[in-house]
Amino acid sequence: MMSKKITLGTLLLATLLLAPMAARAEEPKLVGTFGDWSAYSFTEDGNKVCYMASQPKKAEGNYSKRGEVFALITHRPSENTKNVFSYITGYSYKTGSDATLSIDKDKFTLFTQDDTAWAPDAATDKSIADSMRKGASMVIKGASSRGTQTIDTFSLKGSGAAHDAISKECGIE
Repeated sequence: MMSKKITLGTLLLATLLLAPMAARAEEPKLVGTFGDWSAYSFTEDGNKVCYMASQPKKAEGNYSKRGEVFALITHRPSENTKNVFSYITGYSYKTGSDATLSIDKDKFTLFTQDDTAWAPDAATDKSIADSMRKGASMVIKGASSRGTQTIDTFSLKGSGAAHDAISKECGIE
């Protein structure tokens, strides 16, 4: 139970960090848990935001300290955005570095800033979301500001159902 509270608290913090600084957001509401993914929604400045999140099943790297790690897909209908993939890595990325994301045989390059990596555009976000729905596992590789290489492996079990849940919750087709 304590672990669940810490994880939910960290997820709330991650959500607030991803939101614009001036925006006011309420605490996320769990829409449901689907396999290894959880779906959430909250209201920010009167607008609904829905996202799904998971943590890696396996985290590899020769690091001594690392924060919590999350992969997320977010819908913000009021901003006309959907399927926005983001990855909070638990450390600061090496400046100017990219991260790589593999879902089964599909490969994507993510740009990095501070402790987060994103897809470069909406088309890549959609491709990642589509691949996650069909895939079995997702691997993200990156390098910390100190040069430490990391490999995080996520299960995609339940990702399709979690995506359906956030899409329904936010009225996304």
